[in-house]
Amino acid sequence: MKRAAPRRKPEPTIALINVVFLMLVFFLVAGTVAPPLDPDLSLVNADDLEGREPPDALVLSADGSLRFRGVPVDPTVLPPDTDDATVRIVPDRDVPANRLMEVTLMLRAAGADRVMVVAERGLE
Repeated sequence: MKRAAPRRKPEPTIALINVVFLMLVFFLVAGTVAPPLDPDLSLVNADDLEGREPPDALVLSADGSLRFRGVPVDPTVLPPDTDDATVRIVPDRDVPANRLMEVTLMLRAAGADRVMVVAERGLE
């Protein structure tokens, strides 16, 4: 009599399928938490903020001048309404980067703990 060949244990493919399925569900849920912006949406430019800038933000024009609520200001003095020492700057798209850095450093020297640059989000 011949002996029957020993049976091989089945591979744990069910466990592997379960793990892959759970990963798929996780990434589908995680990907839909924050939907992307509409690609046809075009955000406003800082040039269009003339007279409509946020009330607590400094506006840095293309010529390098700094305004707070439409009034020219000195970057070596903090605006009067900065209670938490956080200053927001809305720079024009065409302002030179070195001027933006100069103004930022002057505001930090004047006592600003944080200087936040407000910009439009890239949609590409």
